[in-house]
Amino acid sequence: MEARNAIALLLALVVAASFLCDGVHSRHHHHTKRHSVRPPSHAPGPSGPRRAPSPRHSSPSAPPPARTPPSAPPMPGAPAPAPSDDGDNVYDVIKDFGAVGDGVTDDTDAIKTAWDTACQDDGEGVVLAAAGHSFLVHTTTFTGPCQGSVTLQIDGTIVAPSEPTTWPANSKRNWLVFYKADGMALRGSGLIDGKGQKWWDLPCKPHKGGSTHGPCDSPVALRFFMSNNVTVQGLRVQDSPEFHFRFDSCRGVHVDSLSISSPALSPNTDGIHVENTQDVLITNTVVSNGDDCVSIGAGTLNVHIENVTCGPGHGIRFASGAWGSRGRGRAWPTSRCGTR
Repeated sequence: MEARNAIALLLALVVAASFLCDGVHSRHHHHTKRHSVRPPSHAPGPSGPRRAPSPRHSSPSAPPPARTPPSAPPMPGAPAPAPSDDGDNVYDVIKDFGAVGDGVTDDTDAIKTAWDTACQDDGEGVVLAAAGHSFLVHTTTFTGPCQGSVTLQIDGTIVAPSEPTTWPANSKRNWLVFYKADGMALRGSGLIDGKGQKWWDLPCKPHKGGSTHGPCDSPVALRFFMSNNVTVQGLRVQDSPEFHFRFDSCRGVHVDSLSISSPALSPNTDGIHVENTQDVLITNTVVSNGDDCVSIGAGTLNVHIENVTCGPGHGIRFASGAWGSRGRGRAWPTSRCGTR
């Protein structure tokens, strides 16, 4: 009896142990199955771009450029911002400063403001009067010294007012003046037109029978005063009311590849006049006018003139005292003078 009870107890224990083991295996299999079918926590979207993670040792990719909000237009009368072209400090008088360029509208303020803005830049600034436009400019002074160097690039046309009566009474001796504009350049492929005809026809002019001693002021087209290391290159300049160029109290002047013209009977229209100026180089230039091709005044030292064609006109004239009180300095004129 006892043996039968022991066998029954043993069988019960075996059955219980088998049931426990089957339960454990069953629960383990169920957990693995749930884990294998769980969806990923970061499923990709339908079509949106994703940034791939960078390798640990590679350089990080540059972030996309930030969008720059459009800038507000400049207030009237305020300097316009410089163009956004990287590395180019170009001040376009039409695009950036509101010049019209139709030859009728007064663009003096636009060009003067462009100069003043470029002059405050400590780099190399270019004031651009673009080709295909004509800019009416009244008498004005471009003043330095500038923080950097400024180039006035004339590829269009600059025209003076044609009526002498429209000029201010106290500003009839100069049109465009560059004062203390060290290191500047005036260049381009354009034209500077002084509109001198009505000035030449004033009754006070000697060839019109007027008094040679009375007041008869007429403007010099381009005057450089107390400006050092100046370059003028490539331009056509015509019909100045009086001298086309005048350099006073300057040092280091280079004039190259100009075409200067006015009628043969236009009075006192010297092509280039230098006075109290040192170290002047005039090259590759053609002057056709009604007075001196090049006139060299008192206090001028070290002038080199090479490959300059004069005529009609009076040739190259050396004023008394042109080389200083002791005759210091030298000139090397190599030019052709005569009728063309």
